[in-house]
Amino acid sequence: MARPRVFGIVLAGGEGKRLMPLTADRAKPAVPVAGNYRLVDFALSNLVNAGYLRIVTLTQYKSHSLDRHITTAWRLSPLLGNYVAPVPAQMRRGPHWFAGSADAIYQSLNLIYDEEPDYVCVFGADHIYRMDPRQMVAQHVVTGAAVTVAGIRAPLEEARRSGVIDRAAGSSRILGFREKPTDAVGLPDAPDQIFASMGNYVFTTDALIEAVTTDAADESSAHDLGGNIIPMLVGRGDAHVYDFADNEVPGEVPGEERYWRDVGTLDAYYDAHMDLVSVTPAFDLYNQEWPILTWPDTLPPAKFVFADEGRTGMAIDSAICAGVVVSGGTVRRSILSPGVRVHSYAEVESSVLLHGVDVGRGAIVRNAIVDKNVKIAPGAQIGVDLEADRARFVVSDGGIVVIGKGAKVEA
Repeated sequence: MARPRVFGIVLAGGEGKRLMPLTADRAKPAVPVAGNYRLVDFALSNLVNAGYLRIVTLTQYKSHSLDRHITTAWRLSPLLGNYVAPVPAQMRRGPHWFAGSADAIYQSLNLIYDEEPDYVCVFGADHIYRMDPRQMVAQHVVTGAAVTVAGIRAPLEEARRSGVIDRAAGSSRILGFREKPTDAVGLPDAPDQIFASMGNYVFTTDALIEAVTTDAADESSAHDLGGNIIPMLVGRGDAHVYDFADNEVPGEVPGEERYWRDVGTLDAYYDAHMDLVSVTPAFDLYNQEWPILTWPDTLPPAKFVFADEGRTGMAIDSAICAGVVVSGGTVRRSILSPGVRVHSYAEVESSVLLHGVDVGRGAIVRNAIVDKNVKIAPGAQIGVDLEADRARFVVSDGGIVVIGKGAKVEA
């Protein structure tokens, strides 16, 4: 049997309001993650590792940094016809931006017509996870479904932020699908859990074209995949679910399997980073059999200097990127992105520092997310007095202090 032709569409137009101020100047999929990466790198890596090498990313809000990252980091071989291309709204319905995820695909149907794939993988760009989509495609081919939705067990309280799947007992067929319900009930075998959509879909091409075209003609529709297209196909009895728990990725280590995090809020973003720096991380960035790919900065190695009493440059239980200099300061349980500087007697604890942050002499940074190129003055304190921090910065519901890009923090 010939290998099916699979085309990849990554929905990368998310505005990311709940991640402000990290999304003040960039789209949500362009938010830096784990030091070296952008959020979009996870979805793209999963598709590319699976051998799906013709991919478009549909962009919209504040897309410059995202477009630049994709065109720089994701250059595949044009000689072999492979590409990852950022695509803005095509305005097929007039001078309008994308009205929703289904409309984004409808406005981009020319790309599908050009590629003539058998199946289309439509993946979100907002999650941290590792997945082999070939196994999901294989199930989709066997069932003959119009759409297969990737699903994962999640806490019941996540229902308000997820698509909730009701699947038939002993079958992969979806009986019901509701987007962000407020009255969801738990699973029969786990009343405190739901079966949630991961925002990843495999469509049979003809079914996708027909569904988004029908939806485009419906003026009452929100033109959303989860809110409109999936319920439409469920109603026809033509939607199935793929259980993420069944996915096996090469190189997985015990305890890592089925890690998936929606980093749609500041606290979720922070928690995902703390997962990464745990002694046995729930998500292993070091799996070279299924690597998370990105463009490496051309920077020198990280450097730790001074070993005087009380002035030792060191990092413990932390992830330190290239170009970092820890000069007589102490870093604990933190992620330092490329080019960060930590000066003498400074303390950084349980924090995420993005590119180029400068932590001045004797400064304290605790339980914080600090965006790019922030300058923290000598002696300044962040995360020590939350009431004082609230007067100057964003403080999340979980008490994480978030400082926007390029800020200058005085003592």
